[in-house]
Amino acid sequence: MIVETVAAGVHLVRGSAVNWVLVVDGDAVTVIDGGYPGDAPALEASLATVGRGPGDVVAALVTHAHVDHVGGLAPLAARAGFPVLTGPAEVRHARREVVEQAGPADVARHAWRPRVLAWAVHAVRLGALRTVAVPTATALEAPLDLPGAPLPVPTPGHTSGHTAYLLPEAGVLVSGDALVTGHPTTARTGPQRLPAFFDHDPARAGVALDALAPLDAGVLLPGHGPAWHGTPEQAVAIAHSRDAGGTW
Repeated sequence: MIVETVAAGVHLVRGSAVNWVLVVDGDAVTVIDGGYPGDAPALEASLATVGRGPGDVVAALVTHAHVDHVGGLAPLAARAGFPVLTGPAEVRHARREVVEQAGPADVARHAWRPRVLAWAVHAVRLGALRTVAVPTATALEAPLDLPGAPLPVPTPGHTSGHTAYLLPEAGVLVSGDALVTGHPTTARTGPQRLPAFFDHDPARAGVALDALAPLDAGVLLPGHGPAWHGTPEQAVAIAHSRDAGGTW
């Protein structure tokens, strides 16, 4: 686990396979996403690293409800009792009333790629095959009176209710999996979409990038890969220049 401060009160936490974000304002914290089930101890440790604890979390925001983004968050929310908010179209997914994520069969079709197989083995060890639900998940309503004053940006495609979050005062965009800067399944670096088999609706995911381009930010915090310094417009242009289903 690596905790990187990218702006005043904004911390990118990089786990072994996925990221989450902590936004601190005084004693209060907004958590954005929360890793795999196996990342639960690291999530709590990351709070301690920035001098806070579960009792300081006023709310968690979820970009989308894949197991690698809510698996570590679910037990902490259940224990600490803070609300978990996500896009209106993502609530049923977070509660596991529907499932919109790549399953074993999807991964198996790409397992001949050495990086995919290695990632899959690691993901299983982190709890990727567990069924994780956040039964208390509710739909967010803007404006959000939370640390960082996050502004939700609907970016459907990776999942039906995927939502990015702009932190306007910090000039930071938390893009979740709508736009990443790396992933264990690919050798590519820099702004890009995930390999298409991860998307619930790949075509819609490509269009969703355009919602990010006009946003005013200078730092991109993705769900996978390192922080990227530059404007969303620049990042989206780079991602569009690459074929999400092509060379990895």
